[in-house]
Amino acid sequence: MRRRAQHHPRAVRRVQRSALPGPALVGQHHPGHRSAERGRSRQRRHAGHLLCQHELRHHDPLRPVRPEQPPHPGAPRLLARPRPGGWDNLADAKAAPITVGGQKAYGVYIAPGTGYRNNNTNGIATGDQPEGIYAVVDGTHYNQWCCFDYGNAQTDGQADAPAIMETVYFGANKQWGYGAGAGPWIMADLEWGLFSGVNAGYNNLPSINHRFVTAIVKGEPNHWAIRGGSAQSGGLTTYFNGPRPAGYHPMKKEGAILLGIGGDNSVTGRGTFFEGVLTSGYPSDATENAVQANIAAAGYAASGGQQNAMLVGGQSGRCVDVPNGSTTNGTQVQLWDCWGGTMQRWTHTSGKQLQVYGNKCLDAYGQGTSNGTQVVIWDCHGGTNQQWNLNSNGTVTSVQSGLCLDANGAGTANGTKLILWSCNGQQNQQWGQRS
Repeated sequence: MRRRAQHHPRAVRRVQRSALPGPALVGQHHPGHRSAERGRSRQRRHAGHLLCQHELRHHDPLRPVRPEQPPHPGAPRLLARPRPGGWDNLADAKAAPITVGGQKAYGVYIAPGTGYRNNNTNGIATGDQPEGIYAVVDGTHYNQWCCFDYGNAQTDGQADAPAIMETVYFGANKQWGYGAGAGPWIMADLEWGLFSGVNAGYNNLPSINHRFVTAIVKGEPNHWAIRGGSAQSGGLTTYFNGPRPAGYHPMKKEGAILLGIGGDNSVTGRGTFFEGVLTSGYPSDATENAVQANIAAAGYAASGGQQNAMLVGGQSGRCVDVPNGSTTNGTQVQLWDCWGGTMQRWTHTSGKQLQVYGNKCLDAYGQGTSNGTQVVIWDCHGGTNQQWNLNSNGTVTSVQSGLCLDANGAGTANGTKLILWSCNGQQNQQWGQRS
């Protein structure tokens, strides 16, 4: 997270080892500083499994954002309790590496079951007061479930009325509101519905295809807007600007802050959050345009290849895996639950090979260059059918054919085989690295 203006809330990111009770400070906002960049060497020095805890500051003493998961018998399917005592999971602090201005940084990787919320805040809009919200998120990491939100929510964690929250939502959920194409879309979660415009259901909102996305929702009495754009370049587009939906005027916002979950603690969404701000007052388009220029100038970019990293499907959340730990040439790779075994650890070499076990390479079988070519492991030999580009848009492409690494049939289940296919921008061709 990067501080935008002196009056904006300040944010602190903390990293905590799962075995230790005390979190360590990683980054703190000051004017002109980027917290994601500060403390990165200290973060790397922590051994073991790193978990990420966040705190928000306003003009009051430091208030930690603790994940909360109050019981909600009305929606038991969504509200499984991932941790003992009903707490949400903390994010893996190393799961979303990027660079900002050429410096290593980390996002908040939200997998289902992960979330943050603070019900005790100061300075946040309540009732029908105006506010603005922006977030920078990963445009390739999302799903169709509820709800990867960031913003203003109810303080009791209950979905017991409409209009009690106002957040940015990013994803492809079609249960309430949606837009054109297959998604993802920038929408607003207002409780009892995701809204893509004034009407419930479909509004002419475009699908988003940026690698890094600036997402904006802002509202004032009987008026609100959705805006967005690429966080890497260009300006903002206004996707909706008009009156509140029926039943949402006046708003009854309660002033809690959440990240990665729905207002009732729905925990099945996924996404990656890099920075964001809630403001009191309705920001002008000119102010948001200036913020967007600052974001684009920061230099968001995908991280370079990691050593011995898992390769995770953006659609499935599952890892590229060699079935049963096989070392036999010609074994077709698959999707499988990520667990960090050697058969899921890949190193992208200077020769563009993706190596597993240290001596086997990801290989386009038979030097195939057509759609449907199996992706297998084979003894490393340096051929172009074993060379792969890890692209900034999240795709992995064969140097030989230019085709994309693809989860066959857009499958997401364990055992889904991987093939080559013409690049089409779909989520089954999106991949990220995880330590």
